[in-house]
Parts: sequence; C-alpha cells; structure tokens
Amino acid sequence: MKRPQLLWLGVPFVLFVVVLPAVNRLEPRVGGVPFLLAWFIVATLVTPLAVWLVRRADLRAGRR
Repeated sequence: MKRPQLLWLGVPFVLFVVVLPAVNRLEPRVGGVPFLLAWFIVATLVTPLAVWLVRRADLRAGRR
C-alpha cells in the first residue's frame, strides 16, 4: 500500500458502523447520558483527529 496513513480514515467507519450494534444500548449511563449517545459524542470527536493524522502524514510525505 502506497499510503498506509489512509487506514486512519477507516476509524470513523468502524466507530459509526461496525461497532454500533455492540454499543446500541441505554445502560450503563456515562456522565448521565445513555451509553449510545456518549459513544456518538466520542466517535464524533475522534473523526477530526483521524482526518488530521492523515493530513499530517500527507504533508510530511510531500503531498498537498
């Protein structure tokens, strides 16, 4: 694979689609909110991090 950093873009897919059936529950509560909502909040915060990691790797490799 020429650009292995692109695997980081699979992280949001895994968090939002693949793991979703396993975390689709209301209990336990995390910080007073249902677990599923907490999962979506964490996944939403991780998505820009994954995109940033790919962008940083591309800039280091000289791709723009």
